[in-house]
Amino acid sequence: MALSSRIRTLYLRRCSMYSTSILSPDSKSPLSSKEKSRAAISLLKLEKNPERILDICRAAALTPESHLDRVAYSTAVSKLKESNYYEGIREFIRDSLARPDFKSERFVKHFIVLFGQAGLIKDAVKLFDEMPKTGVDMSVKALNSLLFSCIVSGEYGEMKRIFSDFPRKYGLQPDCDTYNTVLKGFCESGSSSSAYSLLSEMERNGIKPSAATLSILIAGFYKEEKFSDVDKILDLMKKYGVHSGIGVYNAKIQGLCKLKKSDEAKGLLDEIFSKKMKPNNVTYSHLIHGFCKEGRLDTAKDLFKEMINRNVKPEGVCYFRLIHYLCHGKDFEAALTIYKDSMAKNWVPKIVTMKALVNGLISIEKVGEAKEIIAFVKEKFPAKADKWTEIEEGLSK
Repeated sequence: MALSSRIRTLYLRRCSMYSTSILSPDSKSPLSSKEKSRAAISLLKLEKNPERILDICRAAALTPESHLDRVAYSTAVSKLKESNYYEGIREFIRDSLARPDFKSERFVKHFIVLFGQAGLIKDAVKLFDEMPKTGVDMSVKALNSLLFSCIVSGEYGEMKRIFSDFPRKYGLQPDCDTYNTVLKGFCESGSSSSAYSLLSEMERNGIKPSAATLSILIAGFYKEEKFSDVDKILDLMKKYGVHSGIGVYNAKIQGLCKLKKSDEAKGLLDEIFSKKMKPNNVTYSHLIHGFCKEGRLDTAKDLFKEMINRNVKPEGVCYFRLIHYLCHGKDFEAALTIYKDSMAKNWVPKIVTMKALVNGLISIEKVGEAKEIIAFVKEKFPAKADKWTEIEEGLSK
């Protein structure tokens, strides 16, 4: 067993009893790693006390190696940011970096992005600068994380400065992911036209744009409604020999849906099939969201059914959006069906969506179904049980 694994095992054993008492007070046996992570995420979503948030994270012994723990880290940082508890965020990340088993490029990259999520871009830059002091070599991958951190925090000017200065300063050679990240920043900040100079620079440096590169640009130009530029990028695909894969189609579909041109976007789905290609869950998710925003719920439901029938598995966000818009459109029976499918996968919509569904079911006299949802939510989120009890008591009157 590697040294880092042994250290982590000993650390988890020490935290075992402490974590159970915080994460699941009623449990009579220690929780598994996954149980700790899930319990931590549920508690973090509802907790408002900054110190309590930090206690929950310590109890869960989080590690960026686990997907669930990365979700918990992100949730904790978001909650601490809401409380303006920036020193707590710094303490949280410093404590994590102090652990011997966290001395790796992968983990440092994650913490750089978390600083960006918190809006602490100076701390992200400092962490990057001090990587050698932590025993981790600087790399272009870490630079890419720092650039992405700037995008997450909305610091596009700082992103440009870092991209301009840091490769020379630290002897790092930008790769395709570096350029893709900066292009994403340009597109998100409404400066997609700056992309052409970057494409020229990539060519001078012998870096061939990928399908992801051009997909980013297509999405950016659609966002700014620069349709002639979209056509130019499609021509560049031929120049660079880039295949118009599903990622490119998804970018085009997303752009059209954002412009409320969902019918045109759906036409691209037909084109995908005509080329014997397979749409993925992102393809359908964009289309479903687009038709929902246009109030065309029947088409959105048909696409969801088609997605399932074609064995394309929706992600949680697709379920949640569809439930939300169905409730907004007062199609509560359809929302209930989608909700049950979501719950079968242990995917729980936001409380505000659940309340809309419960109130909607009550309005169409499906009180039994409403009570079942209330009972589940009270058990899942005991901290909010009182509010649901009020609703439940109203059903008995």
